[in-house]
Amino acid sequence: MKLDDDIHNYYEHLVLQRLSELELDKTKSADYLADVCCLALNQVPPRYIRFEVDMAFYLPQSERQQMEMNVESAVEKAMRYLDQAKTKRTTEE
Repeated sequence: MKLDDDIHNYYEHLVLQRLSELELDKTKSADYLADVCCLALNQVPPRYIRFEVDMAFYLPQSERQQMEMNVESAVEKAMRYLDQAKTKRTTEE
């Protein structure tokens, strides 16, 4: 068994989905997107799964909605942090 292929954090899928919804890949660099992912994922608890279908079948709708709301908040907070850091660096130069 190779863990990195068999097991992953479901929140990774949700964060990437949120970035896609916001169409950030059209306006932000790959480094910015990677930083947002890391910062956002560090704000939510890990939820490890083997198969996406398990989450779709066994996860109650209310819990799924809560996870999505958590991701929206985490991504927004991460973006705000990065944007403020960039503004701070710019004003210091």
